[in-house]
Order: sequence, then structure tokens, then C-alpha cells
Amino acid sequence: MNRPGNRFTESPKTPPTPEVEIQEVPLESPHTEADLAVESATPAEVKRQQPIPPPSHLRQYRAIGLVYGHYQRSEEQLTKGNILTADGTLIDAVILGRVISLVKNHLDLEKPHLWVVYPRTRQENDALHVQIVGVWEPETLKKEDDQDIEPLLASTPGYFSIRGEVIFTERENQAVVVKIRQMPKTEADKPKFFKLKLRGTLPGKPVSRFWDFQVQLKGDALTILEGLDLGFASKKKPMGKGGFKKPFDKNRHPSGEGEKRPFTPGQSPIPRPSRPKPVSEN
Repeated sequence: MNRPGNRFTESPKTPPTPEVEIQEVPLESPHTEADLAVESATPAEVKRQQPIPPPSHLRQYRAIGLVYGHYQRSEEQLTKGNILTADGTLIDAVILGRVISLVKNHLDLEKPHLWVVYPRTRQENDALHVQIVGVWEPETLKKEDDQDIEPLLASTPGYFSIRGEVIFTERENQAVVVKIRQMPKTEADKPKFFKLKLRGTLPGKPVSRFWDFQVQLKGDALTILEGLDLGFASKKKPMGKGGFKKPFDKNRHPSGEGEKRPFTPGQSPIPRPSRPKPVSEN
């Protein structure tokens, strides 16, 4: 089924509670230790488990991806360290929430793993930083669920799904900045946003429009493979609670009945009668 929007392709297409100092509001429900059981997306779809599920709705903001490599903890604490990828790239990382117990009790850190991460761009130096929110272990899946099913792009190491509003592009440096809205913890909380830098170029006038990006991690850069333009990110809100305000009409009757006074442009005003001067007695 064809998706709406304008598509471009540069290459062929094949909430946990943080327990560390970075307090981020999750965008998606990550796959953690309890999520390694087989699940289904909808009753009409083939039952399978995916590390990155399809968007729940057309304008869903999100930034989530997969990084394969060895997690190297820092000397100070387990939750801070780096992911060493197969090409030798070191990516700054932290472990969030329930993944901490998963790493402590179930994972062999001497082996590489496919980590489910939230990407972030550090504002001070544009460096990529990831928050580890889950781990994907394909061997835990039931084999019968994967029979006659082609591998999904969303299960490929280095794949990222980035969905949000493009707020800046620079064609010369192949830079695209996407603003992504975070899900508030409660209905009373105001939504928060963060900016994520991607590498690539976009056609036309992409700024202020909502994009669905298929992204691949190359080295330490999130490189755009494909983008789908889903239209303007937001619409102008009406002024006031009652919709758009009516234009001011100086001829409107004060009673509010809409009665207008006759007026002809260029017509001279009616002269006012002069007041009689008092007569003084000699």
C-alpha cells in the first residue's frame, strides 16, 4: 500500500524510568528483558517481534535505532561507557532503567549485542550520544514465527527510525536538523523537544514540514537513506477561544446589530454651527 507524501531515495531501500543522571522522557516503549517474548502488532498482521515497531500513527514523533557492538563500561560506573562498533567507532552511551539489571545479570559484555537506543546530538559539539533502553536477541524468538519472512530493515544493525519536524538544512555540509517532540509524563506536563542532527540533503523546501526518515548509522553519523514528506508540521491556531477574530469595522453599530452608517469617500464633513458671541453692554 502506497503511503502519502513525497518520497526521495538516495540509495536503494532494501518507557522506562531513568536511573542515571540523564532524565529523559521516552519516545517509544523500548524492548527490555520482559519484552523478549513474541508479540503481535495488530490481529490482522503476522505475529512477529520487532525491535522497532511500525509507527502507531502517521504523525508520531520518535527517534530510535539499533547499534551492534561491545558495550565498554567506564571505570567509575556501569551505566556510563561506550559502544564499540564493528568498524571501530566508539559511540558515547549510557544505560537507562531496567536495562541496568539486564546487563548485570543476563548479558555477557565480552560479546557484542544489538542494542536498542535513543539517539541524541550533543549541542556543544554535535557528537552522537545514545541512551541504551533495550537489547535485541534474535535467538530468543520462536523460529516458526520467522519462517518465509524476509528480514526487516527495522531489524538491521545501524538502522534508525527518525520522525519529526525539519527545522534546518544546509546543503553544502549535508546537514539536516530535526526537532522531535517527547511524550510528557503526565497530561499536565508541557511537551518537551530536542534536536537531532542527520547527514544528508533534502529536495525542495523541507523546513517546517514533518518527515519520516529511514536512517543508517555510518561511523558516528546518522545518514539519511530515505525520507517521506508528510506535510507541514503544524497549522496556525485560531486566535482566541471563539476561532478567528472578526476584522475591525469602524462603521459597526455600537449595539452590535451590524448597522452601518452611510459614508461616501471624499465627502466633506458637515460644518458645525458656530456659537453666538455674548453681547456686552456699554
